[in-house]
Amino acid sequence: MMDQPVQSKARRLRELLDKQTIVLPGAFNGLTAMQIERAGFEALYVSGAAISAARGLPDIGLLSLTEVVSDAASIAKAVTIPAIVDADTGFGPPLSVVRTVQGFEQAGLAGMQIEDQELPKKCGHLPGKRLVQVSEMVAKIRAGSDARRDPDFFIVARTDARAVEGMDAAVGRARIYIDAGADAIFPEALESADEFRTFARLLAKEGGKVPLVANMTEFGKTPYLSVTEFEDLGYRLVLFPVTALRMATKAIERVLVELKNHGSQRRLLEQMQTRQQLYDLLRYEEYEQRDRQFYSMGDDHANG
Repeated sequence: MMDQPVQSKARRLRELLDKQTIVLPGAFNGLTAMQIERAGFEALYVSGAAISAARGLPDIGLLSLTEVVSDAASIAKAVTIPAIVDADTGFGPPLSVVRTVQGFEQAGLAGMQIEDQELPKKCGHLPGKRLVQVSEMVAKIRAGSDARRDPDFFIVARTDARAVEGMDAAVGRARIYIDAGADAIFPEALESADEFRTFARLLAKEGGKVPLVANMTEFGKTPYLSVTEFEDLGYRLVLFPVTALRMATKAIERVLVELKNHGSQRRLLEQMQTRQQLYDLLRYEEYEQRDRQFYSMGDDHANG
């Protein structure tokens, strides 16, 4: 019975993919996950960059598996929609990837992403990345696939090869990763719509038929394409990994400057979520009702 929520979310993700392109905004805590679900999105992404930033750290592989599982669990359990988590390089060699998959499955995630960078890893849109040998990434994918208790648990293989070895190498790696058991391919840091189209075409030509992931991050190498444009280019999952975090931190910066300069937040009240709106999001009244029910049950027993 403990595995059922994980199975249903992983199955739900695959069912969604069978019929539509999925948009996955990035959540960095349970509250933002609830906002994503409330806004009508059917899945979300747990970005390594976002949860690292929320802990005050850069996205260079500093968080441990235990920390990421903890953060991802709080996000996944706050919502009913499926979540895919960024597992960076898998937190170690293939045997470590086994534990990584098990940890995220138990935490309620529907899937995870692993990438083919060497440690210390870098943001995919920065220079100086280094790649592991293809054989090492293949071993990690095989280990992750074999470790699944739920066969629907979704494993995304990300390749950063375009910036390091070129487009042909990225396609070649992707094809090998599919053969190793990857459920989706994520070509990172493509630099134009033509590159996205070319990658999808070349991979399909070589027999790659798994869904493709597009990363629509801000201020990087990828141009600002819409979900519809990505869909037309052949991509079925579109990530917006750090968008909500960037908006939130900019808003916090704005209010702190206002407090520092004017000693009051009054001028920004219309830009804030109200107390009632926050309570509605958190289902405050539902919790109070449940609490009252527990007390009324106690009164019934006492009077009986």
